[in-house]
Amino acid sequence: MQNTPLSLRSAISEYWTSLIACLFWIQYSYGMPHVIRIGGIFEQTDGPVSLVSAEELAFKFAVNNINRNRTLLPNTTLTYDIQRINIYDSFEASRKACDQLSLGVVAIFGPSHSSSSNAVQSICNALEVPHIQVRWKHHPMDNRDSFYANLYPDYSSLSYAILDLVQYLKWKTATVVYDDSTGLIRLQELIMAPSRYNIRLKIRQLPLDTEDTRPLLKEMKRGREFRIIFDCSHHMAAQILKQAQTMGMMTEYYHYIFTTLDLMAINLEPYRFCGVNMTGFRILNVDNPQVASIVEKWSMERQIPPKPDSGLLEGIMTTDAALTYDAVHIVSVSYQHAPQMTVNSLQCHRHKPWRFGGRFMSYIKESHWDGLTGRLSFNKTTGLRTDFDLDIVSLKEDGLEKEEPYVMLKKSDRALVGNDRFEGFCIDLLKELAGLLGFTYEIRLVPDGKYGSQDDKGQWNGMIRELIEHRADLAVAPLTITYTREKFIDFSKPFMSMGISILYRKPNSTNSGFFSFLNPMTPDIWVYILLAYLGVSCVLFVIARFSPYEWYDAHPCNPGSDVVENNFTLLNSFWFGVSSLMQQGSELMPKALSTRIIGGIWWFFTLIIISSYTANLAAFLTVERMDTPVDSADDIAKQTKIEYGVIKDGATMSFFKKSRVSTFEKMWAFMSSRPRTSLVKSIEDGIQRVLKSDYALITESTTIDYITRRNCNLTQVGGIIDSKGYGIGTPIGSPYRDKITIAILSILEDGRLHMLKEKWWSGSSCLDEERRETGPMGIQNLGGLFIVLASGLVLSVFVAMAEFIYKLRKTAEREQVYIPTDHFEYVPNSICPFFLKLKRCENDIKLIGLEFEFILPSTIAEKLATMTILSQKLLNSL
Repeated sequence: MQNTPLSLRSAISEYWTSLIACLFWIQYSYGMPHVIRIGGIFEQTDGPVSLVSAEELAFKFAVNNINRNRTLLPNTTLTYDIQRINIYDSFEASRKACDQLSLGVVAIFGPSHSSSSNAVQSICNALEVPHIQVRWKHHPMDNRDSFYANLYPDYSSLSYAILDLVQYLKWKTATVVYDDSTGLIRLQELIMAPSRYNIRLKIRQLPLDTEDTRPLLKEMKRGREFRIIFDCSHHMAAQILKQAQTMGMMTEYYHYIFTTLDLMAINLEPYRFCGVNMTGFRILNVDNPQVASIVEKWSMERQIPPKPDSGLLEGIMTTDAALTYDAVHIVSVSYQHAPQMTVNSLQCHRHKPWRFGGRFMSYIKESHWDGLTGRLSFNKTTGLRTDFDLDIVSLKEDGLEKEEPYVMLKKSDRALVGNDRFEGFCIDLLKELAGLLGFTYEIRLVPDGKYGSQDDKGQWNGMIRELIEHRADLAVAPLTITYTREKFIDFSKPFMSMGISILYRKPNSTNSGFFSFLNPMTPDIWVYILLAYLGVSCVLFVIARFSPYEWYDAHPCNPGSDVVENNFTLLNSFWFGVSSLMQQGSELMPKALSTRIIGGIWWFFTLIIISSYTANLAAFLTVERMDTPVDSADDIAKQTKIEYGVIKDGATMSFFKKSRVSTFEKMWAFMSSRPRTSLVKSIEDGIQRVLKSDYALITESTTIDYITRRNCNLTQVGGIIDSKGYGIGTPIGSPYRDKITIAILSILEDGRLHMLKEKWWSGSSCLDEERRETGPMGIQNLGGLFIVLASGLVLSVFVAMAEFIYKLRKTAEREQVYIPTDHFEYVPNSICPFFLKLKRCENDIKLIGLEFEFILPSTIAEKLATMTILSQKLLNSL
């Protein structure tokens, strides 16, 4: 019983609420005029045929589009009044503006030229009618134009964008070329950069009365000015590019930046394959599907082709046209949200302003709308556009990459069709998978011939795009598995692993020579060893003479003898050093602690030297060494004598470009500083560069393996820089991915995948240096040792003869015995009597009880000396 009053009360409340809302809507609809009018003033050029400007066409197109859709102004019809004036005629512009104000327009669009625009602006300020601009206009800081809004991006923001681009490109020098004096205002942030940044600028101006820029281009070419910023219209930019091509200035040495926002309206097809670097800005958001649809409709309705030799594209919406379209819509949006307003006829001579003008202008400055050129919003004080996005666009070359031995066209004398046209590793892999999984397939080439990369707008091309759009089920190719690609497609397990390595010309081998046993150590080390040997021997001699514990009694049998001797004579010291060095030892043993320290240190030194020499001797005698100037990426980065590079726009180039490793950053800085000599267009060009010049190519290791097996003059230097894998791509969620992965693992485990690789990678007798077996040593390895041995034997014979002759002469002089020259023929017969005499003397000494250690003399002179000493001892004992 209590619910009925509450339900009745609720129903009455909803009734009155609906009634009030309906009355408000009726009042609001009644307050909005059924027809509103906007005015447009556009310039026309003098000539035999008066062409309609793109801004005027976009103005009409926007009004018609609003009236057709009925979403912005559902109960109001938007009409327009268009007036055309001659350029630079500010008086006519003022008169046309007054005519439109008398018709009751709520806003005036244009004109674009500065003098005419200022005249119209003064009238709009006086009568408080919004004035909308879509072209760049210098706006002083103390400007008091309250009834002004400009959709063109603020010049200071554009100047900062250009400066940021120059800093991103790491330019140190640049040339700024401007069209008129306003260009210096538009680029003032860039022009003031040298005072704040490390950059040098050269300022030039285009000719004012002609479109012939060849003299200026010739002067810049002579001055080797390769980085140029052009501030001019897109019409003038098209002429500059055509004339630069005739001047030979469209090569990879040059980099041009155009400040115009209409670079995409220029026909760049003739310059795609010139190698020139070209960068510009774009504000028209053509990546948005809705924007692209509107631009396409506008292009179809325009149907006004450009001049045949203007260098412009047909049907391209320029920035001015897009801004005009957005300007009409932002005014319509503002009018829709404004309260009831009446529009009166205004007279310029009465100076009576529109009473709703200030309120309507505030609504325009506070409005937001997503247009063709992005988000629209204005500064409430100056009326300048404050929020906009700029896209950086660059000219790139699209081409087909050839990849052997993965997929190749089969060579045949007869015409091939279907899958029979192709052969290669990936084709055989696909056949193996089809046999295991039992599916049929049709091979289709990608239209653009690319594997798949993402552009600056986030759009994919090549195989990746085919998979994303489900136009293909599998992508079988050397497709690298990357994080970015994995977000858009699925990959199987990798069927091949690879990395990045260095391809270099194989150096000439150095065969072992007769004296190759000296190679384990450098000539400097041999000299240092010789100096160490001489130094230690001399120090040992001096210390042995100085130390009292190194002297011993020469006649221990005679207690009264004070004669002492020292074993370490100068010759004995040298003999001790060389015998220790040769690891043979000697009968000379140090007695004092000081001399033993010297001997121990010398033995330790010789131990390390001999061990190091022995360890390296085998490799130097049995292996033909390759004198490679570089062995790794670090070696290449540290030098500048050998040039190195990558394939232009390839995966390896992207790796170096994005790498944050200091070594790779240094290498990319070197390559990017000289792109003409460092970057190659294809793998074939890189191979020719490596063979004909001092150049190293950095590319995938599997490709290097394939090349080195077929060209014995090339080799791989160093190890793998980066590790990646090739996989088979499928669309996301494909039911084939897991089955293909299992099949790949199956043929990988049973060895069939290895057999496929050997089939396509083998085919050459070139042997890698690492796989070469050690061969037997020949006379060319050890011949020097026999030469040293024979030389030592011959030298010893001559020294022995010299010693014998010298000592014999000395003995003869001492005993006053004349020895004729022919007596040397009977030298062998004279040795035996000395031995017999010495033997008898020894027996006599033993009979009297004296101990005698017999030392075998080696020469006749020593025999005589020994007999003399023994005779003297015998007489003394008797």
